[in-house]
Amino acid sequence: MQISKPNLSFLQLWNLSFGFFGVQIAYALQSANISRIFATLGADPHDLSFFWVLPPLMGMIVQPLVGTWSDKTWCKWGRRKPYLYLGALIAVLVMVLLPNSGSFNLTVKAAMAFGLVMLMLLDTSINMAMQPFKMMVGDVVNEEQKAKAYSIQSMLCNAGSLVGYLFPYLFTWIGISNIAPEGVIPDSVTYSFYAGAVIMILCVLYTGFTVKEMPPQEYAKYQTPNSDAEEKEDTNLIKMLISAPKIFWQIGLVQFFCWFAFLYMWTYTNGGIAENVWGVDPTITTSPEYQEAGNWVGVLFAVQAIGSVLWAMVLPLFRRIKVGYAVSLVLGAVGFISTLFIHDQYILFASFVLIGCGWAAMLSMPFAMLTNALSGSSSMGAYLGLFNCTICLPQIVAAVVGPLLLMAVGNSQIMMLVVAGVSLLMGAVAVFFIKERQK
Repeated sequence: MQISKPNLSFLQLWNLSFGFFGVQIAYALQSANISRIFATLGADPHDLSFFWVLPPLMGMIVQPLVGTWSDKTWCKWGRRKPYLYLGALIAVLVMVLLPNSGSFNLTVKAAMAFGLVMLMLLDTSINMAMQPFKMMVGDVVNEEQKAKAYSIQSMLCNAGSLVGYLFPYLFTWIGISNIAPEGVIPDSVTYSFYAGAVIMILCVLYTGFTVKEMPPQEYAKYQTPNSDAEEKEDTNLIKMLISAPKIFWQIGLVQFFCWFAFLYMWTYTNGGIAENVWGVDPTITTSPEYQEAGNWVGVLFAVQAIGSVLWAMVLPLFRRIKVGYAVSLVLGAVGFISTLFIHDQYILFASFVLIGCGWAAMLSMPFAMLTNALSGSSSMGAYLGLFNCTICLPQIVAAVVGPLLLMAVGNSQIMMLVVAGVSLLMGAVAVFFIKERQK
């Protein structure tokens, strides 16, 4: 009979995920500004989605490895925390270099190549720092509190996103320049990355100092007793995928449509809002209007984060988790599609609040459902790393087909948000194919 892990206090659950707040600031800065940075460096709009291949590709490589390695790592610094520290350190260094890609007197091609390398390293390090938080919840939190723990993590995630998204707007508001010479990233964006780096390392260190991971002997007490075969559980990633529970693939199908959609939000919102609200050509990145639209995208993403926090409080009221999941994705789809018909920057708040509803469900429900299905497995980290492929693979597919879809919708970047809405609707339908474990 499996022994249940002890209940944790709210403060313990909070400390467990607080570092996620800082890591998410870095992720939000990347999400909201990468297209803006590469467009400013001189990238063609049809090539923008290609720059988004690297982040999920690195996630597919790094997160399963971090999960597998950390499952077997037991040292004085912990089980998951060594990877957390290493990822955060690399991310801080890269966050200082990336926004300076256009400031080293390099040619346009060289500046974009440098930026690509920095983007690859940034996403690799963010993935390395992000995954341990999800794994630590799986390690130390019991099934009863797991939904609460992931809800706290989701709240901190959205709070971090809020800060990261607003930084360029706030720095511009206090007088830091939001325009720069051709090919150079504005100071408002550069200083945002600097501030994000400082906050991230402080938050990660806070979690590192306040959370004590279980030693191997204590951890073993809470695992389901089984035969020697259980102790020798095969961690070959290919074999694990083949033998993964059905719910892994069922949730993965939903994930495909969801993350396909959000890749287009991150890639095309800047150009779409510039053309649909500011009425400017999104290829002229030196114009004050384009950079103003770029700042406003950060505000809209912050509104999305607020909507997500608010909707996260509503989700537990649904009696059936799948209904709440599907409704959330439908609301997100409506938000995306509505952007086509809105030409006022403030009315767009309503659209992004609805998008936040879909985001709230995406951040919490899949992991709670999956970790409950995997309860007792000694390869929790490896499975969570593999599950990250259901986040990364659809983004890679979306990035590769992005230029074709952009041409199919008349080269209109705002229409790509409509495509995102259609994808979320398909995800809502796929929710009803999930078969939860019967208790």
